[in-house]
Amino acid sequence: MSALLQVEKLHAGYGRAEVLSGLDFHLDKGRVVTVIGPNGAGKSTTLNALMGVLPSRGRIVFDGRDLAGCSLEERVMLGLALVPEKRELFGTMPVEDNLILGGYRAMKLRVPNWQREIERVYELFPRLKERRAQLAGTLSGGERQMLAVGRALMSAPKLLMLDEPSLGLAPLVVREIFRIIARLREQGTSILLVEQNARAALEVADHGYVLETGSIALQGPAEQLAGDPRVIETYLGAAAPKH
Repeated sequence: MSALLQVEKLHAGYGRAEVLSGLDFHLDKGRVVTVIGPNGAGKSTTLNALMGVLPSRGRIVFDGRDLAGCSLEERVMLGLALVPEKRELFGTMPVEDNLILGGYRAMKLRVPNWQREIERVYELFPRLKERRAQLAGTLSGGERQMLAVGRALMSAPKLLMLDEPSLGLAPLVVREIFRIIARLREQGTSILLVEQNARAALEVADHGYVLETGSIALQGPAEQLAGDPRVIETYLGAAAPKH
């Protein structure tokens, strides 16, 4: 497998407070990698540093290019897409207009027939098609999350980064969101998934990293991590098996 994203010695934080203390990880093309860990471990900080929202130190190589000095817009144009925890939709605009705005990268790169991506999004999220003329601000929490993911997909990203996609959603909606992530994986979409729902994240991922206080505590194939007694005891809400 060829690495789409290679991160070495990543440091980032807020002001003088360092949150990430030298992360090393990678993601191969067409794979789903999840980063799990407790609140405050640095999961969202990692995504914001990769996206260029936060200043960082270290080396980030994306699709063969070192991102040092690249602005947020340049990273978007290179194919990075982030669905933030707060979703950040245009609430006073209809669903379909939000999707069209998501196609900015594809439009600027003059990707032929980029508008057809809307139909792909509607196929993934039939509920959005039903609500295509509805204002985004009037959608339910689950529908807003679907729209945020759909808008990111409109840019035809090389890497889709999801920050806590299940946060605040009802269990039934969470299952639907993870079903979509699994389907995107089957279609070959590369995904970096930050998630507190460790069980669901490890079920859908190929590889996982456990982040604790700004550094990697554990890593390995997702199936292996899901069976690790330390992960079971700390993150999966069950007692570790006795030996």
